[in-house]
Amino acid sequence: MYDIIIVDDEAVIREAILELIDWNSHGFNCVAHCENGIEALELAVKLRPAVVLTDISMPFMDGLEMARRLAEEHPRCRIVFLTGYDDFEYARQAVKLKADDYMMKPITAAELRALLDKIRNELDEERSRLEDMGRLRRQLNESLPLLRERFLERLATSGMSKEEADERLAYFDIGISGTDYIVLAIDPDHFRVHDNADDHELLRFAVYNIVQELAHRQAQSAVFRSREERVMTIVSGVDAGGSGLEERAQQLAEEIREAAETYLDITVTVGIGRKVGDLRELGRSSRDAVTALDYRLLLGNNRVISISDMEGRESARTVDTARWEKKLISGIRTGTEEEVETAISEIFCHLQHVFPAIDRCYIQIQKIILALIQTVVELGGSEADAFGPQANPLTDIYAFTKLGDIEDWLKAASRSAIRSVAAARTDYSHMQMLQAETYIREHYDDPDLSLKMICQHLHMSASYFSLMFKQHTGQTFVEFLTAHRIGKARELLKFSDLKTYEIAEKVGYRDPHYFSMLFKKTTGQTPKEHRQKVTAE
Repeated sequence: MYDIIIVDDEAVIREAILELIDWNSHGFNCVAHCENGIEALELAVKLRPAVVLTDISMPFMDGLEMARRLAEEHPRCRIVFLTGYDDFEYARQAVKLKADDYMMKPITAAELRALLDKIRNELDEERSRLEDMGRLRRQLNESLPLLRERFLERLATSGMSKEEADERLAYFDIGISGTDYIVLAIDPDHFRVHDNADDHELLRFAVYNIVQELAHRQAQSAVFRSREERVMTIVSGVDAGGSGLEERAQQLAEEIREAAETYLDITVTVGIGRKVGDLRELGRSSRDAVTALDYRLLLGNNRVISISDMEGRESARTVDTARWEKKLISGIRTGTEEEVETAISEIFCHLQHVFPAIDRCYIQIQKIILALIQTVVELGGSEADAFGPQANPLTDIYAFTKLGDIEDWLKAASRSAIRSVAAARTDYSHMQMLQAETYIREHYDDPDLSLKMICQHLHMSASYFSLMFKQHTGQTFVEFLTAHRIGKARELLKFSDLKTYEIAEKVGYRDPHYFSMLFKKTTGQTPKEHRQKVTAE
């Protein structure tokens, strides 16, 4: 419902307008009616109506003057002029005053109703727009902290033009207007074992608050959280050729590290990037800070690590772990856990001693992982058996913050790999022995069937086959073949009228006398005695 004021110096016209219109049905509430411009102006300023329906020609103050003054006092009020003077000059002035409409007297009730409906629709649309804008503004205000962080992250990673950076720094009221900049990257080393996911998030937020509080004490700084959940800090200042800004960054980093350990009972590592002289170079300092942070893999946790220091410490010696990789592969092939774990320990001891650049360190570890995976797959195992079904070991290493943790993880994977290879070998050997049994049953009637023949069929050495076959069946090859042939001979003696020499030939013996001797040795009876016994039963 919108408020409206009627202004006309003729009482009859005012009363007619009031009586002809059902104001509520058209969305209006007539809050006052006046006979001159002075009275109307006072009431309009006081009541703040949405619409003033006014005559132009009135005593003391005409409608045009009232509209001019009302536009200053209540600019959102809509003005509709009603006049009996068909004068172009009045119309021109009304348009100049941005009147919402201009209607000639006498006006009919239908025309006025149509006009009111039109104005009400316009007011509804305007209200809707204002409500939408208000809602958007509230949402913007609620989102400002997140928008500020995303802006800072973009500034410190992707970069942007100086004009855009200055404009948005001013909009978000971020005071880093120095000429030199250094980025710090802060990350918790680990969480307490008994903490759950909620506790982890709370501790991350607590670290963020500590960094904000400590950075706020220093002028020209800004703090934000990256998408990788690190806390990043931009420290700026005027550092013409000196090291004052670097000293400030080092001091702030130490304060952050000590505060986290003291107040949160956790440790954090802080990486410090290089100093840069332009906002557009913040990305380089940010990347340096994250790289410095990664050096805790070699140095350990709870440290402040400057990328400049790491560049100076990098060893010139080559990082070559080939001989230990061979030892590792040999241990996997032979299933010797002790040999494997010794090789891994020596590899990581070498990495710690040589102290390579962090990217070279990761590459070397990835080479070891690839060698392990390749060996396991070649021996019939699988990568999933070693590292888990959903693992991606080449990237999983980046989740570790200590070299020793990767060493332990790789040793556990190697033990799983050995078990996987052993199981694969057992399964394969079992399959081969089943194939051997089948081959014997299908070719037992061949007098030339031999150990050499079956080993050629299975592509196995005689010694390995003999070992595996004895473990599988509990018999040697000759014992198994003889038992099978004698079993077949007993069936023929019972269910056929074949002569002994014929049966001997059918079960793979050329010499019937040798067959008879083996038969008696195996069953305790001659073939003839066995036939008589089974026939009599």
